Amino acid sequence: MARTAKQVFVNLPVKNLDKSIHFFTELGFEFNPQFTDKNATCMVINENTFVMLLVEEFFQTFTQKELVNARSSTEVIMAISAESNDEVDEIVKRALAAGGSPSNETIDHGFMYAWSFQDLDGHLWEVMHMQGSVE
Repeated sequence: MARTAKQVFVNLPVKNLDKSIHFFTELGFEFNPQFTDKNATCMVINENTFVMLLVEEFFQTFTQKELVNARSSTEVIMAISAESNDEVDEIVKRALAAGGSPSNETIDHGFMYAWSFQDLDGHLWEVMHMQGSVE
C-alpha cells in the first residue's frame, strides 16, 4: 500500500523573519498566527501544504548538519503551481518587486510553463502552470 502524507511541512532557514514575512505577504501568502513567534512562522501554501520559515539559529536546533548558504549552494527548489501562465508571471513579478532576485528565464514546454525567483535568503522558488494534473 502506498503511503500518502495528509500534510506537507517544508522547513526553511531565514536570516530575518520579519523581512521574510513581508516578502511572502507581498506574493499573496498568508501565515498561521498559531504557529508564529519570534523564531518561526507557518506560511500557508494551501490547506495541506505549509512552509515553516525558521530563524537560522532556531532552525539549527533541529539538525547537527551545517546550514547551506542558499545564495551560493542549492539543496532544494521549491515548486508551486499557478492557475495559468499569466498567474506564473504575476507571482514572479511580485517576488522581484518585493526584493527577490531572478533565477531562471521562463520555460515553456507547451504542456508546462514555469518561471523562477530567489527569495530574500537565496532559496529557489519555481512557479509553474501545467496542463492537466499530476495526480
